[in-house]
Amino acid sequence: MGGKRSSLVSEQGFTLIELAIVLVIIGLILGSVLKGKDLINSAKQKQFYNAFIKTWELSILSYYDRTGYLLGDGEVNGGRSGHIINGSFDDINSNALFVNINTALASRGLEVPTTNTSTNRTYAVTGTYSGSRTVTLRLTNRTNYGQTNNSMLLYSVPTDLAYALDKIIDGEVNATAGRCVLDRGAAGATWGDASTTPVVNMAIRMNIF
Repeated sequence: MGGKRSSLVSEQGFTLIELAIVLVIIGLILGSVLKGKDLINSAKQKQFYNAFIKTWELSILSYYDRTGYLLGDGEVNGGRSGHIINGSFDDINSNALFVNINTALASRGLEVPTTNTSTNRTYAVTGTYSGSRTVTLRLTNRTNYGQTNNSMLLYSVPTDLAYALDKIIDGEVNATAGRCVLDRGAAGATWGDASTTPVVNMAIRMNIF
């Protein structure tokens, strides 16, 4: 009897150890999957920054370096018809106006940006909570939080992407300070909770004029 009881206890203990090992392995696998998803999302966010935002920033800066003028400022620089040069974007907010921008870049021998959509002012993305979205670019002179700047406005940005862009551009997450800010937000505003505010509009201030 004593031998059988000892055997049962040993078998029961061995089963518990096995169960603990299985749970640890499952935990490691789940952790690896979640970390993998985070890495994939981070890579996609950086790709968006490099392929869309950085590309347009470089086009604007290159145009200024080559001509001494702001791209989209006055008709001669791809801006609105009849507008004169005044140091500000001419509110470039339509596909037709971006055709003028593209023409101005090409006429100076500069590369015209391309994206993953049919027009180079839009970019298709997928947010964690927003699902598939098309981010749209507008070049304008904007006042946010007491500062007026030539700005790249981005509409319908997944909120989790906005957090990442703020970190990439400014080195910290602050929706009301730095170059990357929440567009037309109130004083002390934040990017919000992505699960309840799936998309936001943002402004990226240009350091020109």
